[in-house]
Amino acid sequence: MVDPVLPGRPGNLTAEQEAKLQELWTSTLRVFGVQAPNRPEGAEDQQAGSVAATPNTQAKKKKHGMFRRQKDDDEPDQEDKFGLSKAYQQVIATQNPEDLRKAFWSMVKHDHPDGLLLRFLRARKWEVHNALVMLIATMNWRMQEVHVDDDVMRNGEAQAMRDSSNSNATVKKEAKDFLAQLKLGKSFLHGTDKEGRPMCFVRVRLHKQGEQSETSLERYTVYTIETARLLLASHVDTAAIVFDMTGFSMANMDYGPVKFMIKCFEANYPESLGVVLENGDLSKIGIWNIIKGWLDPVVASKVHFTKNLEELEQFVEKSHIIKELGGDDPWEYQYVEPNLGENEQMSDESTSKRLLDERASVVKDYEAVTQEWISDSQNRAALQKKRNDLAERLRSGYWQLDPYVRARSLYDRTGMIRDGVITYYGQPETPNAPKPLIASPGNGLQSTEHRADDVD
Repeated sequence: MVDPVLPGRPGNLTAEQEAKLQELWTSTLRVFGVQAPNRPEGAEDQQAGSVAATPNTQAKKKKHGMFRRQKDDDEPDQEDKFGLSKAYQQVIATQNPEDLRKAFWSMVKHDHPDGLLLRFLRARKWEVHNALVMLIATMNWRMQEVHVDDDVMRNGEAQAMRDSSNSNATVKKEAKDFLAQLKLGKSFLHGTDKEGRPMCFVRVRLHKQGEQSETSLERYTVYTIETARLLLASHVDTAAIVFDMTGFSMANMDYGPVKFMIKCFEANYPESLGVVLENGDLSKIGIWNIIKGWLDPVVASKVHFTKNLEELEQFVEKSHIIKELGGDDPWEYQYVEPNLGENEQMSDESTSKRLLDERASVVKDYEAVTQEWISDSQNRAALQKKRNDLAERLRSGYWQLDPYVRARSLYDRTGMIRDGVITYYGQPETPNAPKPLIASPGNGLQSTEHRADDVD
């Protein structure tokens, strides 16, 4: 049985949603400096609708609408608590369009490009300009503030191991703090819930305020979220977080990392959370009332309190609940350190360049066909098929490129991630051990490509 495509995703859009997607692509490509082929300079895209004008022009039109109260530029916008509009204006004024374009296609990875844009549209209730603002601000955050792809994921755990012996005290401390969280298993990825969503477990009792630097905490958070993105697939495009509150005390409460995590999911990884399970009784000590006030109502609605095993089983099969939470899954977290030479392919500049060039060519084709898809209503179905074929080439091509641009993680070393196949509940890989079985219907193992649909 083929998993149904969820609403608002590629392959299941209403006519209005498809039009919104076309509008967002038009504005996004314009910001990236991608010119429409065979279009006279200054001509407007018929399909672009209200965002055919430049993003700044549209924002002004909305601001001075007949029934909209005019607001001073310095007045805080309660709907923009992370200051994305200001960030967007600064990015448009200062950043090279091609750099933003590269940041976007780097973020796409194995995702369908439409799927990535649709996350921003759904998060902004299909308001195209607001989705564009959020998208461009996110590209700048990834590229300029956090350096997700050129540092966090490219250098990964192996570089942290090297830096932990660095003569520079600051570099050494940041690396040791980052690795300490991995070795502790403060959070980890393992298994799936009843909807097939990959689960991230957070063992809150292992966090002590001040034990690690703020920078290392944020790096570890981004590293975990970005690694979890690799576990998502077209029909399972959100994750589940299980906060294990066992042994929690106020010594474990640290509002700074909580706020950073909230900002990540609400501002930079929209529509990535399927469910948040608080396995304990955080509500009794009043902390939830504080945290709830920081959350977007949609995100807050995904939080569920599970006070015991029976309540947790409403969301996760008992066979998938790890033993330390009372379930039947005997798996235990164990950190496997980087192996010497595991990132050798990243030194192969010739192959890396060839694969990057191939991907860049497919990207250009995708952009060109997307512009045709927007402007040619008569052949839209055929053009959409071409776009989907190119998206599949990007997906499969990413996994060929992956070992040349991303340092191996714990989840590569243990066999959960292998060449684009995500395996849960298989025999873990350890040094000198046989490779784990690959998920297939015949061996009973699970892949994200063979799981039930998600519900948002």
